[in-house]
This record gives sequence, C-alpha cells and structure tokens, in this order.
Amino acid sequence: MVRAKKRYKVLVLFDTAGTPPPDQDFTKELKTDDWAAEAHVISALKKLGHEVRTVGVWDEPGMIIDEIKTNPPDVVFNLTEHFNEVSAYDRNVAGLLEMMDVPYTGSSPTGLTLCKNKGMAKELLAYHNIRVPNFAIFSPGSSIKRPKRLKFPLFIKPLKEEGSVGISLDSFVDSDEAFEERIRFIHERLNQEALAEEYIEGRELYVSILGTDRLRVFPYREVIFAEVPEGQPKFSTFKAKWDDAYRKRWGIQNVFAEPLPNGTGQRIAKICRAVYRALRIRGYGRIDLRVTPEGEIVILEANPNPNLERKDEFAQSAMKVGLSYPRMIQRILTLALTAPH
Repeated sequence: MVRAKKRYKVLVLFDTAGTPPPDQDFTKELKTDDWAAEAHVISALKKLGHEVRTVGVWDEPGMIIDEIKTNPPDVVFNLTEHFNEVSAYDRNVAGLLEMMDVPYTGSSPTGLTLCKNKGMAKELLAYHNIRVPNFAIFSPGSSIKRPKRLKFPLFIKPLKEEGSVGISLDSFVDSDEAFEERIRFIHERLNQEALAEEYIEGRELYVSILGTDRLRVFPYREVIFAEVPEGQPKFSTFKAKWDDAYRKRWGIQNVFAEPLPNGTGQRIAKICRAVYRALRIRGYGRIDLRVTPEGEIVILEANPNPNLERKDEFAQSAMKVGLSYPRMIQRILTLALTAPH
C-alpha cells in the first residue's frame, strides 16, 4: 500500500448541483458515476494516510471560509470547476483560497482566467508564435458578420465553457446562413460570446502535463472517430464526450496515440510545455491539439485542473508510465504545498 511520507490535513472542495445539505454528507453522491473524480481523489488521499475533510460548493463562499477557520487545513485539494453555475468563476474560488493564505492544488486565478477565456488564450499563444486556429469573437448584441479572413468550414463554440458544453453537430458550419444561426444560438441559449474559428482537419491529441517548474509530459491520448464516414467532420460534441451509446454508434474511442512520424512527438512536447507556461498553468493540465495531414501542430485549447477520474485522460496517461493513481494524487498535493501562494 502506498503511504505518504508525511500526513496532512486535506480539505477537498468540489461542486454540488445546488445548495449542499446542511450536514455536508455526500455518501450517496460519491457512489454515482457523476461523482467519480471526487470519489477517486478522496479515496486516494485516505489510502495515502491523509486526514480528509470535504466541503461542497455551490453559491455560498461563507461555507469555505467557515470551514478553513474552524478546521484549518494544511492544503486544499481544489476540484471546483465553477461557482453558482458560472464556469468562469472557478478563478474566484482559487482567489479566495489565496486571500486566506491556504495552499491549494491546481492553477492560480491567473491561469484559470487565461485558459477559460478561449479568445484571450489564443491571442496570447499567437503572440508567442504558437499556431492556433484563425478566429473571431462575437459578443451578444453585436452585428454578426463573418470576417473575410475566416474561411469555411468553420467551428462555432461558446467562449467560456468547457467539457464540450454548447458543442453539437450544428457547431460545424460551411455557409454564412449557418454561421449566423449558430452564433445567435450561443448568444440566446448560453448568454455569452461566441467563438468562431477555422476547422482544423487532422488527428486530435490530448497531452497531459504534471508540474509547475519542471514539467513532465505524459504519453499522448488520441480520440478516434472510427465510424464517421470519410469526408465528414470529426470533432468531439457534448454527446461524443459524455453519451456512451452515441460514442459506440460512431466508433468514438479515446486511446493511446500511435507513434508520430518525423520527430512530431518531440515537437508536440516542446510546444505543449510552451503553452503550459504561457498560460500560467500550475500543478497539472491538459493541452488539446490537432496534427494536420501535413504535420502542422495546431493548439485547440488548454485545460487547467482537468478531470482526475481514474478512467479519464490525465490519470490514464500518468498510469501508462507507471505512476500509480495514489502517487499521482500525492504528487499533485506536493506541488501545491511547495508552490508560492
């Protein structure tokens, strides 16, 4: 059994789907698939020998403040991804922890802000000469007209969501009519800016990285679209990520990537380290990219604090190189304790 060399008081923060119960008892929820990441992290921390407390977060920061004052933790394992249903507010949870001078896992408010605003992230990466899709941002209420520099086919998605929220087959557009219709859909249904970017043909890879100063790049994962007909666009919709029946029908699988030719693998690692640093990711992160048929590497987006479920990309990539799940969790914890805060 893996045991940590030093035992810490760890507070695990995670999201709830509404006001958490007064007794903060999530025993039932932690047995469900939707709470797998939380359950796996908590279980690993306990197996490592740490003293674990949990707080569910919805729309009341006072619960976090009260818990930290009443039971001061050595470190917070931060699994929150939004606050009061606003994805961009995850930065504020990290900011609160910083103000309370408590070490916490994952990225800082700066990293979360840069990565969550996909337009800002692309502008910053372009400044560093890192290839990203050509793009334009359309705010609600503004006129919707496609710039001439954006050539079809195009891909339309919400600016500030993650987990493929707001992405469906209709996100792929090849006419001005469909372009305007999808942008209006995002404005009206999701009440936020729409990001229009060129569709990049090629292999889609997920690159998991662990570290803050010294970065360890894990083996690449790839999404395969086996049953999607030749010539049809291949991309991960919300259903393609989360609906098992849909994935089976279209032969969508996440696997370890086959070897890449002509030093492409080494170039990917170098570029992804540069992305990680440019966007101020800390602790652990995942970079999503495409490799075109010509071998060009195009960064799609960066994910700070990615899902830590055992079956998800990050943990699978770590375990591929012999880093057991508990050791991975301990490493993330150690990085939090040694990071400036």
